[in-house]
Amino acid sequence: MNTAANVSGPALRTERFAALREDGLADQRLEGWFDAVKFGFHDAKADPVDVARYAESYDLDARVLTAVYDDTVRPGVWDPAVPVATYATMQNTINIGGGVLLPAHLVTAVTVRATHRRRGILRRLITEDLYRAADEGLALAALTASEATIYGRFGFGAAAFGRTVQVDVRERFGLSVPADDAGGVEVADPDLLAALGPEVFARFHARTRGSVGRQSSYAQVVSGRWGQHKPEPDRALRAAVYHGADGAAEGYACYKFAGWDASPRAVKVVDLVAATPAAYLGLWAYLGSIDLVERIEYPLAAVEDPLPWALRDGRGYQVTGEEDTLWLRILDPVTALQSRSYAGAGSVSFEIADPLDLAAGRWRLTAGGGEASVEPLAADAAVDLRLGVEALGSLYLGGTTAHTLAAAGRVAGEPGAVARLDRLMALPERPYCITHF
Repeated sequence: MNTAANVSGPALRTERFAALREDGLADQRLEGWFDAVKFGFHDAKADPVDVARYAESYDLDARVLTAVYDDTVRPGVWDPAVPVATYATMQNTINIGGGVLLPAHLVTAVTVRATHRRRGILRRLITEDLYRAADEGLALAALTASEATIYGRFGFGAAAFGRTVQVDVRERFGLSVPADDAGGVEVADPDLLAALGPEVFARFHARTRGSVGRQSSYAQVVSGRWGQHKPEPDRALRAAVYHGADGAAEGYACYKFAGWDASPRAVKVVDLVAATPAAYLGLWAYLGSIDLVERIEYPLAAVEDPLPWALRDGRGYQVTGEEDTLWLRILDPVTALQSRSYAGAGSVSFEIADPLDLAAGRWRLTAGGGEASVEPLAADAAVDLRLGVEALGSLYLGGTTAHTLAAAGRVAGEPGAVARLDRLMALPERPYCITHF
């Protein structure tokens, strides 16, 4: 792939390309593209050797990279090979419940240089990209947002949330682990997680609504082959694996000591993946038993985390932050809504407002027996509810309720119709996503 087009004026040039060329070498544009991404996210400039490693990983993900260049000649301006805007996409699956892993269009590495804001660059990039994804037959687009004010205007809604927690593991720590749990935890060589980690995650992904399939770099990071911010060995990383009664690996945790200068002394969890509830509690029992540590810090706990309920003293569990972990954008409401499962039965009609007109229209949702059908209605048909496509994205996985969005002014309609939509779309637990992309 190698395409070029003008965007937002004759001096701006857009190119889309893959990380690796056909000869297997990194594309010559990749180093400048990385410089722009690192600049946008305030990270140190990438080493050229690192770029080559990233290129191989990106190729495994089949990422499509986009760069916008400013060809205006001006003295003293940064290297023109460094784009003024970046954008990247790849495909992976999202667990939408009911055992369904739905292919989705994932958006990442979005930057626009401060000197080139308000020229419509991002609007053009994301609009054309979402149209392209819809044309390819994808029903969902997703991203993780570094700034919450940007993506709602393009139809994305916050769909899953996570918590940052601190757990006191001094004398007060103790778990009420079921007596019949025949599993156990063993310290592991992190390198083994290069192969074992994706296998465990696949089991977690299959059972966890809201989970997003992981890109190839995760296996490198959890194995210690790469650090979290640089593709070189992380020798400080430690790992533990939970094995079930049959000896199969059902979970793992990789973690790092925060250092002797930290007060209180803490261990920071880099990644914790549990395919079963027993594995989750078993790994926490191990983390809480590590010597010379007073606190465990975990940045991706579920909103409905069972851990505080399993602790003998739940006050040792402190939530220090909560934020959105996944944003969804409905591209095809028929496919998206007919693919998920439904606990309720009945019917409700609604109008979707969409700034890009991808999902706009009036529709009737009829559910029963765990499934649903979606029927398009005439443009002048009476409907029970009105909502934006971003609100539908927030409702889709059960991250919030129509009642809550109606109270916030995001869903309009009679209370009875709002309650009916909630009954149709209700799900037993909140979505949970532990994948950054």
